[in-house]
Amino acid sequence: MMANRWILPAMPAVALAAACKGKSAEPQATEEIPAGGAEMHWRSDRAKQDEDGKAAVAPPARAQKTGMFGQTAAGLAANAPAPATPAATVDKPAAPKQPEGPTRAWFPETFLFEPLVVTDEHGAAVVPVRVPDRLTTWRVLALAHARTGAQGGAVASFLGTLPTYVDPVVPRFLVQGDEVRLPIQMVNTTERDVAGTLEVTATGATLRAAGGPRRVPAQGSALDHATLVADRAGMVALRVALAGSDAVERKIEVRPAGRPSLETRSGTLAAPRRFQTAGTPGADPTTDRVRLLVFPGALALLRSELGASSARSEPADDAYALLLAGRAPALLAALGDKPDAAALRELAIVAGQRAIRDARTLDVDRAALFAEAAAAHAGNPVLARLGERAAAYLANAQRPDGSFSGGTGWTLQRLLVVTAEATRAVTSAQATPAERQRALQVQARAAGEFGRTADQVSDGYTAAAILASGAVTGGLAELLRDRVRGQIRSSDDGAKYLEVGDGVVRADGTVPSRVEATALAVLALDGDRKAPLADLGTTLLGAYSPGQGWGDGRVNLVAMRAVLALFKDPIPRAVTVTLAMDGAPILRGTLEGAKLRDVLALAGAAPGLAGPHAWTLAAEPAVPGLGYALALESWLPWGPPAAGAGLALALPAHVDAAVGAPQAVAVTAVAPSGLALHLHLALPAGVQVDVPSLDAQVAAGTIARFVASDGALDLYAPALAPGKAFAIDVRAIATLAGTLHTGPSFIEAGTARFEIPPATWKIVSTGEDPRPAGRAVGVPTPRARPSPIR
Repeated sequence: MMANRWILPAMPAVALAAACKGKSAEPQATEEIPAGGAEMHWRSDRAKQDEDGKAAVAPPARAQKTGMFGQTAAGLAANAPAPATPAATVDKPAAPKQPEGPTRAWFPETFLFEPLVVTDEHGAAVVPVRVPDRLTTWRVLALAHARTGAQGGAVASFLGTLPTYVDPVVPRFLVQGDEVRLPIQMVNTTERDVAGTLEVTATGATLRAAGGPRRVPAQGSALDHATLVADRAGMVALRVALAGSDAVERKIEVRPAGRPSLETRSGTLAAPRRFQTAGTPGADPTTDRVRLLVFPGALALLRSELGASSARSEPADDAYALLLAGRAPALLAALGDKPDAAALRELAIVAGQRAIRDARTLDVDRAALFAEAAAAHAGNPVLARLGERAAAYLANAQRPDGSFSGGTGWTLQRLLVVTAEATRAVTSAQATPAERQRALQVQARAAGEFGRTADQVSDGYTAAAILASGAVTGGLAELLRDRVRGQIRSSDDGAKYLEVGDGVVRADGTVPSRVEATALAVLALDGDRKAPLADLGTTLLGAYSPGQGWGDGRVNLVAMRAVLALFKDPIPRAVTVTLAMDGAPILRGTLEGAKLRDVLALAGAAPGLAGPHAWTLAAEPAVPGLGYALALESWLPWGPPAAGAGLALALPAHVDAAVGAPQAVAVTAVAPSGLALHLHLALPAGVQVDVPSLDAQVAAGTIARFVASDGALDLYAPALAPGKAFAIDVRAIATLAGTLHTGPSFIEAGTARFEIPPATWKIVSTGEDPRPAGRAVGVPTPRARPSPIR
């Protein structure tokens, strides 16, 4: 397949991006390009500067290109109106089948992002690209600047098209048991009628009678339908071909129906791990799967977090990402890896911008978060100044008795934790003699406070926080270590963790998780020969998730420091990990070479999780720093809903709708007063919510915000007044006909959660009547009564 090239004579440095064209895009250059990788050139004139520093770029001349079928793509222009859609007609028996072109299967929405393209001395650059298989108008944006500071830009668009093509409309997902009617559009952009056989096939699902001889008029289109029955979970591959013209393959995820069941195990592979599972009665064997994540020491976790930290957006997450970006070069080098300077620079820019926004106004809590993180960027004057400002704020905020912060209703335990965190933050910045003197003064005052209150520190979490601050030594430190060791407990799999006592909170007033307490214990007991540090590390490695880390930003800040302190030794050059069920291996993977730097992810089918099984997980050779997280996944039929701790949610169990007609869905919820609500409303495939009506609900104060996504709508509502219920009508529009099912919906308030079973939508095509006797289309579905509060 030939690569496509864009010739960009503009300026010495160019940022280039290409994506599907939005409605507001203004095409400045248009070409017709055959989809699927035909060679393509675009050349703009040299950018000319105006007084404001913007560049005016002359668009290239329109050109025709020869497609991959040997035909000239001279069909629809970028902004030409769509052809009329006459009904499909059945032609006389078609001639022998003609081979269609390569099957189109690559459909990204953005296919090019080059943030730094360097031109030659004439301001020209060539960027090879491959045009995706999506038939659409693509918009290309080029932004450039010269060494002198001059700026320029160009916008161009081109039409990815074929002389004749098929375009099936498919949803992103289906639910097991769905029966959907999929539209298939056949478009002919040539001057002659096209006749051929439409072939529709599917693997992973049942396809009812579809296809046959078809004729598409010149400069016109025809419409057909295929009925797909998603009778089993997994991936469906739908292939549609028009003989002699075009073929396209689309993948559809079929989600299991029922209630998910998850059983997890975690730990380290210092020795073979053996355990038994009792089974999940009623589990559907076609949905039984096992997933295994193996974390090869601190290096893999550090690299994973460097890639994921910027996706989190709370202030503590920003501080964590900023600290990682600043410390990563030295940490990676110490662990035997080479840092990616460009990636770290980008992470530092993003995290630094967020940190400056978050730390605009400081208090003790935020200053403690950002002092160390900003100080890690000594080469950045803006961030270095932020770190100095935060450390100075903390030093000035320390009270004469050595404590920090405090307020009405605060316990001594919380005051000591805040004091410990603030002390550690100030002492992390000791680059100059003045900073070292300031750190010693803060430590001395804090040590006095800790010494006076030591007899009242009875929980291991607070004792660990004080030790981790570095402000206590000698006998007081040994006394606190004894209290931390005394609060360490063993879990069922042999791992150790620090128990969190009743009434214990962290600096922000929330209850710390077991993982956070364990990480703090590792930092407090580092170097203590009496401490079971390896077993504590087992809890940390097993609790890691590539998406969320160990929890929120505060947990990640502590947990990453603990992991780096524990697992400094490199992993052997080659380690093979094997998971066996009842003695038969079902997963196997090898960590070697470049894989030693990343998390190893293995997954596979494990039919039979309904019954008991014996499992063995082993690494050859055994490695103490090798962590694992094992998940056994299955799906169960829905039964009576579990108790909701005062929560109730009601949605219609059956909805009748028509394609394109707005349908109001009544939502009713009950929850204890004083708690903010989160309602997750599952939607069927192809159903979209009416965003303007939700914006109106936000403006009216009914909901605080909402998040609409494929197959779901998340509503966030303010706390209810005593004795009041939550009620809202959500307007939704179906785009596909059939009998479709939702996933489970739920309501959350505080730590409580209440789920309800999926609903069924009966959706008919436009012009048909979906309503039962006496109900009109678009009329709100009768509001269901919430389940009794349990």
